[in-house]
Amino acid sequence: MERIDVAVIGGGQSGLATVHALLRRGLRPVVLEASDRAAGSWPHYYDSLTLFSPARYSSLPGMPFPGSDPDRYPHRDEVVAYLTAYADRLDADIRTGCRVSAIRRAGGGFEVELEGGGRLSARAVVAASGTFGRPHRPALPGLEEFAGQVLHAADYRSPAPFSGRRVVVVGAGNSAVQIAAELAETARVTLATRAPVKFAAQRILGRDLHFWTTRTGLDTTPLGRLLGRPPAQPTLDDGRYRAALAAGRPERRPLFVGADGTELTWQDGKREDIDAIVLATGYRPDLPYLAGLDGALDAAGNPRHREGVATDVPGLAFVGLEWQRSLSSNSLRGVGRDADRIARRLAARLACR
Repeated sequence: MERIDVAVIGGGQSGLATVHALLRRGLRPVVLEASDRAAGSWPHYYDSLTLFSPARYSSLPGMPFPGSDPDRYPHRDEVVAYLTAYADRLDADIRTGCRVSAIRRAGGGFEVELEGGGRLSARAVVAASGTFGRPHRPALPGLEEFAGQVLHAADYRSPAPFSGRRVVVVGAGNSAVQIAAELAETARVTLATRAPVKFAAQRILGRDLHFWTTRTGLDTTPLGRLLGRPPAQPTLDDGRYRAALAAGRPERRPLFVGADGTELTWQDGKREDIDAIVLATGYRPDLPYLAGLDGALDAAGNPRHREGVATDVPGLAFVGLEWQRSLSSNSLRGVGRDADRIARRLAARLACR
């Protein structure tokens, strides 16, 4: 069986930042990426997605985001190209098409099992597989009985297939509002939420919000340990989304209360025929390969950790979790800081063994 220092599961932004940090400490990480390239979930997001942070605040360690305008908001495809170039520049052992199926304790380390039967022996493991593979589908009233089309934002690409149709988008976050506003240009759209959408100004006093979170230290303050669960984030807006909702394109309604066939029932008792429901309801950590590793996950499948270090499985760590340590933990601008802390802890542990 091949023996390695650290198995890094996932070749997206979290895995790449982790490899950068581990290599600096003289360790030999191997990245195991299930897809055919090291770009994480970015190639699979909807076509019009742009970063919520400017290019100057969207870099991994050691490689600034390219382009002549650092204040622009890069498009999804720019991020894919950036991550691909970053992976090439690392000159690391990145193995694509390698999906991890299970991890087990083995001696003082771990046995990593791959789909197809391959196995590796690793002294430590970093789970950096993100959340895209585990879309959250909440138990909404009547959703199971709804006979129309139901899809998650993970499966949404563009408004073209929905032109002229009646669509309900569920959610109140950035993606929900953006998708609903985009769809409203060619379809009749309702944004269904439990409460009114909370907006945060994209720019304050002529500066992007990320300038202020960085300048005040909010971006890096270790609040994650104090949070029982990640708080809901407001929708960043330069004014266009608030105006779109005010104009009813899309309209905003309280969440529906039931369904019968393709009809939804709203809280005011009105019934309406709906073609499709888009669930922009977020994601959860995608860690099925840890299900058989005692102490790694709680009953809901979420990691048991403190600032990314597994609390009950020595040698196991996580990178890229929402609020793992701070507001920016699962972002391009912040994941490198968490990765560096994890690499330092693992290097110290492995040096003592």
